[in-house]
Amino acid sequence: MEIVEYKRENVKELVKRSQIDVDDVLSSAQSITDEVNLQGDEALFKFTEKFDNVKLKHLKVSKEEIESSYHNLEPEIIISLKKAAKNIEKFHRSQLPEEWFQEVAPGIRAGQIIRPIESVGCYIPGGRAVYPSTILMTVIPAKIAGVERIVCCTPPQKDGKIGDAVLVAADLAGADEIYKVGGAQAIAALAYGTESIEKVNKIVGPGNVFVTAAKKLVYGEVDIDFPAGPSEVLIIADETGNAEFIAYDILAQAEHDPNASCVLVTTSSALANDVQNMVLQNIKYMERSNIIKESLEKYGKIILTSSLEESLNFTNEYAAEHLIIMTKDPEETLKHVKNAGSIFLGELTPVSAGDYGSGTNHVLPTAGCAKMYSGLSTESFLKKPTVQRLSAEGLDNLKDVVVPLAEYEGLFAHAESFKKRLKK
Repeated sequence: MEIVEYKRENVKELVKRSQIDVDDVLSSAQSITDEVNLQGDEALFKFTEKFDNVKLKHLKVSKEEIESSYHNLEPEIIISLKKAAKNIEKFHRSQLPEEWFQEVAPGIRAGQIIRPIESVGCYIPGGRAVYPSTILMTVIPAKIAGVERIVCCTPPQKDGKIGDAVLVAADLAGADEIYKVGGAQAIAALAYGTESIEKVNKIVGPGNVFVTAAKKLVYGEVDIDFPAGPSEVLIIADETGNAEFIAYDILAQAEHDPNASCVLVTTSSALANDVQNMVLQNIKYMERSNIIKESLEKYGKIILTSSLEESLNFTNEYAAEHLIIMTKDPEETLKHVKNAGSIFLGELTPVSAGDYGSGTNHVLPTAGCAKMYSGLSTESFLKKPTVQRLSAEGLDNLKDVVVPLAEYEGLFAHAESFKKRLKK
């Protein structure tokens, strides 16, 4: 990890990180989604064999497979999943909004009601690792929101099965259907429907570049959460920061992906040097050392600033997926944070706490999208229709608003529909 000095003129260069270059794979993703749309299950079997090297007979996971996963999985993992699920449920239940009505003016009542999306597809990535935690993060909020049908899609393993932990997590979270299909083909199946997989109204969950491209292509046919790229962390620290903890937070984030981004922003040159040395010393002991090395060589940075204000300016411009605050007064620093996906306060709060069990969601915006998106939440699965009702008094109250404005805009039928009620 190189150490660089913060300068206003090099901010654009410093905030650069790995981007999923969707444009490079859009045409390939389009071919896959089009074929699934036209050929349904036949295309899903074909692409699963081509990309996952698995020849399947059935796409849907059976009840027997789910039941056997409980017998196969270590009891301590089941206990961990149950505890994580409990915390995630408690946190996300607090996010449920309330319906409301108010009298806007005499005779005019207006408000907002809450309705769940009827069906949701949760994409669970495979590839370098299995992610039972992502099942919990996507399915539980949807369940709390009241979604009637929750579908999970995830790539099969080489033996044609889904990992036991993933199946147990899906069952604990309350998924209604689980399918052995991944990649752009899974997104297409959820968006358009096939013989085996009925289409959904919204697709959520992270994935690789093909998944991201496919989500962009089907947006409009269905809703999506947000485009998600490689994972990232930014740590803002002053001279009180714990160098060992920071080094391990960087190593933890870098092991996700060769394109993960890890940044330390600090006012302390001594801390910067200590962290740099600790990272270099400990990489060789990490199981995924090759991935970590590649990630840090490409997207690892330590940025030296002259003040906490400069650190915060850069932090807000970077808009990290994960933000760790290790300053003398983390709560005070937090007051000045504008953009971040999920925030971790103090030296005893690693990102891994939020990844697995503190209750907050780990499906988060990346690549600066925290400037405009929030992470996945219960509200991601809700619709909020507005409602209004006018009395005779309310109708009379609005006549000098609706009629003149409608006629000014040339929408005379709008005005007439209002005037007819006035006459009555």
